[in-house]
Amino acid sequence: MKLQYLGDSKDSFKWDYHDYLTNSLGFELLNILLMMTPDDNTTEGNTKPDWFPARMEIIKFCKELRTERDLSIIKSLPTKTGASYKINLHNPGNYISRNDRNSYFHGLSNHCDQIVFLDPDNGLEPEKKYNEKHLRYLEISSMLDQISNDSVISVFQHFRRIKFTNDFASIKERLLSVVPSVDVTGVFWHQLMFVVISKSITTIGKIRQLNSDYARSHPVEII
Repeated sequence: MKLQYLGDSKDSFKWDYHDYLTNSLGFELLNILLMMTPDDNTTEGNTKPDWFPARMEIIKFCKELRTERDLSIIKSLPTKTGASYKINLHNPGNYISRNDRNSYFHGLSNHCDQIVFLDPDNGLEPEKKYNEKHLRYLEISSMLDQISNDSVISVFQHFRRIKFTNDFASIKERLLSVVPSVDVTGVFWHQLMFVVISKSITTIGKIRQLNSDYARSHPVEII
């Protein structure tokens, strides 16, 4: 995640979907690991929030993020949508790097069911080299050990020039080789997919149904 991405069209999908999912599951907490990296000189992040047809309150929320560039505004999301869950920003002031990553992903709570949302610039580690813009499969395993069985991990996955259905199949295979006792589903739009993981088959079953409901009113596809 970079500050320059705040409030763009991917952000609109991101916050609309995760607000919907957290609220629909009745979870108490949306725990966000932003995995911040420094801004760059590209034009990434210039797309308008209304390019994704989110709810109007989400569009307004994204416009505020875009104007203020203040991460603390993210915590106001449930208030904007009238939801009752809470948001926690985990290590919000820390840039993610190759060094000391273990401590970055520790300290998660298991006191309630939650969605742990991870926002790496590029998504999950590729088959060859990885860098600070990726999330490693071993890091997912570590986080699953810290949270409740019914909790969920959702990962931002950027399009990497292969069909999302094929990419998802590869991600699932690699994930299960590291953490065999999980179930996985996903939802995607344009150049963005969310890979959703839980130790609970029941929870993933609920999410598949919620994804189907979401897809009826949004231009997304489900896996």
